[in-house]
Amino acid sequence: MTIQKTISNWRRIGHFCAGRFVDYGELIPIELAETKKRVLHEIVALVALTIGALFTLSFVSIAVIVTAVGTPHLVLTAWCVAGAWLAVAVIAVIVMMSRKPAEPFQLLRDQLRRDVEAIREVAQ
Repeated sequence: MTIQKTISNWRRIGHFCAGRFVDYGELIPIELAETKKRVLHEIVALVALTIGALFTLSFVSIAVIVTAVGTPHLVLTAWCVAGAWLAVAVIAVIVMMSRKPAEPFQLLRDQLRRDVEAIREVAQ
C-alpha cells in the first residue's frame, strides 16, 4: 500500500469519524431520555408492588396469629408466620440477584462497535 493510499484511507476514516460524532451527539440525549423513562417506570412499579405485597402479607400474618389466639398453637403459629416472612425475604433476595441488570446506552455502544468495525475494515 502506498503512502498516498494510506493517507487517503486515514482521511476517509477521519471524515467518517467526524460525521459520526454529530450522530453520537444526537443519540446521547435520546438514550438518556429513554433510560430515565425506563428506570422511572421500573422504580414506580417495584415500589407499588413492594408496598402492596408487604401490606397484604402483614394483614394476612396478623389474621393468622389472631385466629390462633384461642388455641394452644399460638406460639407455633407466630413462629410459622415469622418463618414465612423470612422465606419471602430470602426469595426476594434471590430474585433480585438473578435479575439481569439494565444496560443503559446499549444503542450507543452498538453504534460505536459497528463504527469501529467499519473503521477496521477500511483501514485494512
